[in-house]
Amino acid sequence: MPSPATAHAVAGLPAREPVVELARMGITAFTTTRAHGDFSLAEPSHVAANSPRWNELQRSLEPGPAGLVSAVQVHGDEIATHEDAWTGWRRIEGVDAHIVLAPRGAAAVTVADCIPVFVAHATGAVALVHAGWRGTAAGLLPKVIAAMDCPAAELAIHLGPGICGRCYEVGPDVYERLTGWQTIRNRHVDLRALLAEQAKQAGVVDVSASVWCTKCDRDRFYSHRGGDAGRQIAVIVAGTSDSAPFP
Repeated sequence: MPSPATAHAVAGLPAREPVVELARMGITAFTTTRAHGDFSLAEPSHVAANSPRWNELQRSLEPGPAGLVSAVQVHGDEIATHEDAWTGWRRIEGVDAHIVLAPRGAAAVTVADCIPVFVAHATGAVALVHAGWRGTAAGLLPKVIAAMDCPAAELAIHLGPGICGRCYEVGPDVYERLTGWQTIRNRHVDLRALLAEQAKQAGVVDVSASVWCTKCDRDRFYSHRGGDAGRQIAVIVAGTSDSAPFP
């Protein structure tokens, strides 16, 4: 549940921040806010307390209920592809990106400063990426784009709420791994800008980004660097072959 310090802000918040940029394709995608509560599953106590919230969200997906998949995230570059329909909420191990080809199948990633990256195609195929600095440095998003098995120019990508460049300071080693530039002091990095560049280099034309920073806007979102233990989730639901085409 939200802390007393943020209760006043939660009262006026929507429970979900929709990705309107993908709605025109018939794709449902959103990030939860503090008003929807904590979705962290990092500790056994979190699992016991927050699993009912996950199950409730899965049942609420419309039209549905759609099957929902999440993973124990490890800040790696593993991708899971889900081709066959399923029901309920299932959780897998060691994956930081999901490609969903099953109509009405849904994927979720937990975030609290890392960037949720929503990927969609007009056929209804979707992907969702949990991109922290390690995943960004490892080229996880370009790997997902290649694994989608469709022309990159036909994809739409949205970079969801995450920490902004003004708030995200990293050490020299991380800075070099992300940018290729050497430095002797801490530097600020805009992960969304780096991810947008990776997407465009891979051939994606339609790239958009959220205006929200999880640390600047802690009244709206959980932020790890802001001291929060809670997590929001990003969710994307695959469409069908009847999903709206690009205009």
